[in-house]
Amino acid sequence: MRIGALADTTGVSPRLLRYYEEQGLLQPVRLSNGYREYSDSDVAAVRHIRTLLAAGLPTTVIAQLLQCVHDEGERLIPSACPGMITHLQRESRRTTEAIAQLQSSQHALDTLLNAALRRRGDGPIGADRTDRRADPT
Repeated sequence: MRIGALADTTGVSPRLLRYYEEQGLLQPVRLSNGYREYSDSDVAAVRHIRTLLAAGLPTTVIAQLLQCVHDEGERLIPSACPGMITHLQRESRRTTEAIAQLQSSQHALDTLLNAALRRRGDGPIGADRTDRRADPT
């Protein structure tokens, strides 16, 4: 199938499919006219790539792990590949650190916002994060 058909089948734009190829995630056959020819296995690969991206993995890691996953019904199942657990643990730690940093930033913003609201005479925003300001500025 050509890139347009793969895009239609997977819901991923042709531009993004070309990016996946640049990153070594897809390796379509090149026809004599330069067109890319994709197979049914590329449909599954795009599905796997999208799932791994949604898990927060960068394409460099996905390139190393893509051959280590397969479908089992609707679920993506990891195989016992060398380095799989190490990569997943590292990315899990990275995500945990990013969440902690975002929570710290959110706390600092809430502190600033509550101080500004108190100075203006409004009460602080509640734990449910409902903003009771009268105007949006």
